[in-house]
Amino acid sequence: MASIKPVEEASQDFTADLASLRDDVAKLSSSLSEFIRTHSAATTTTVSDVVDNAQQKISCTATKAQDRVTGATTDLEATIERNPLAAVLIALGAGIIVGLLSHGRK
Repeated sequence: MASIKPVEEASQDFTADLASLRDDVAKLSSSLSEFIRTHSAATTTTVSDVVDNAQQKISCTATKAQDRVTGATTDLEATIERNPLAAVLIALGAGIIVGLLSHGRK
């Protein structure tokens, strides 16, 4: 009967070690989940910030381009008002060139 007791003790030790291992795996799983959640949130924030910055830059660039076009249009209108004959001659020349280029394609 002396040999049965060590087997029972070994079985109890194994059961206790297995329960301890299960607790360790559960803690590790919880820690890993928290780590992933934290880094996922940080990554989401970083990507959101990058997208917001890109939108601001695009908006700023579009506003600058619109201002330049408006300025160029104003300058062109002023030039035409000062020199209407030159504007008509330039338009006539451009029309002739476009007409010759499009006629050559046929």
